[in-house]
Amino acid sequence: MTPLPLAGRRVVITRAADQVAPLAQRLVALGVEPIVMPLIEIVDPSDGGVALRDALDRLSDFDWLVVTSPNGAERVSRAVAALGHNRPRLAAVGTTTAAALSVAPDLVPQRQITHGLLDEFAIGDGRVLIAQAESAEPDLAEGLATKGWTVEVVAAYRTVATNPSRASNSALLLAVLSADAVLFASGSAVRAWIDVLGSATPPVVIAIGPATASVAERLGLKVSAISADHSVDGLVACLQDYLLGHG
Repeated sequence: MTPLPLAGRRVVITRAADQVAPLAQRLVALGVEPIVMPLIEIVDPSDGGVALRDALDRLSDFDWLVVTSPNGAERVSRAVAALGHNRPRLAAVGTTTAAALSVAPDLVPQRQITHGLLDEFAIGDGRVLIAQAESAEPDLAEGLATKGWTVEVVAAYRTVATNPSRASNSALLLAVLSADAVLFASGSAVRAWIDVLGSATPPVVIAIGPATASVAERLGLKVSAISADHSVDGLVACLQDYLLGHG
């Protein structure tokens, strides 16, 4: 039997508990032993979703609906499907976000980051609704406004740190810090890691994209590699390439 390419490697997953399975399954298929330490949770925005529901009730009034993450896409998907052909045009920041929508978006940028979306978004004078995380940076809204669009931003969800005591078990901490690598799929997970473990990490740190890497580096973590494709598959491919390329 051909040995699995990453047999014996141990890798920490920091995603929300309900999002761990797809990533863990891909790692196991490569021979990795996943160490699951969820540090974040995806919850309703602070207003309980009132503003989101109001915006979705007016969805047909917009020319574009823009989603910036799978979490946001999932929370607008039903309203998009209900409108059918009366829906606004859809833009998703990347392929993973696009896959979480109920219909194929009209725009997915080649560079799957906010600035990639801004680069490809046309100049216009209509209305754009952005559904994003409550704590998201204003770059996208500001960029679209400079292109002439009237922009409304609504919080679709909120990312919160889980109780740090879940990571306080000494055996788990030892396993985490003695692992071969850690994967970060969001800046929120990085910030939660810092709150629990400080700047200590396994020797290899892989970030799902430049935004996550920027948060990590700003907080003092050394990022080993950044996934070119900002998706679970891209994250796993980046990990595999890095570990096999560095012995």
